[in-house]
Amino acid sequence: MVDDFWFNVQYGMNHVLDINAYDHVLFLLVLTVPYMFKDWKRVLLLVTMFTFGHTLSLVLAVYGVVSVSSKLVEFLIPISILVVALYNIFTSGKKAPSEKIGVLFFSTLFFGLIHGLGFAGEFRMFVGRAESKLLPLVEFALGIELAQLIVVFIVLILGFICQTMFRITKRDWIVVLSAVVVGLVIPMLINSELFA
Repeated sequence: MVDDFWFNVQYGMNHVLDINAYDHVLFLLVLTVPYMFKDWKRVLLLVTMFTFGHTLSLVLAVYGVVSVSSKLVEFLIPISILVVALYNIFTSGKKAPSEKIGVLFFSTLFFGLIHGLGFAGEFRMFVGRAESKLLPLVEFALGIELAQLIVVFIVLILGFICQTMFRITKRDWIVVLSAVVVGLVIPMLINSELFA
């Protein structure tokens, strides 16, 4: 029982931290980069909204309620990352990210739904014909949340170091990292199977 729990949690963590599927990390990077440690409650809420959306879409897909073309989902994932990165670039240096809280949280939830649908096929194979699919889903979601918190913590630490020790302005930090992500996401869009 404990072995199954830990296996499912690790599976969720590996889903986020997989070096070959770095889209999740890119999304977390652009989601977190505008914030500092003092904003930890807001960041935690954003990350949890993303996990909730991700888990909800997995539940709907695993139980056959929702079925979306994998080509469309694989196109929408980099689009979601691109939207947040561009939002960061065009709003950096303006008012604090606390403005328009509802839009940001609902956008994050929506992006979580998209990202979850991208993993639905593999997760369906993972749970297979198991009687209870809900418990592995919850354990998997816990692993996702833990891995996301690790990524967020690293981004916040790097932001603190760059802005404190190297005197990089917050605006430059946000714009440069978001622009790097845009550069990484554009090839993902160009190589999308939707255009193949």
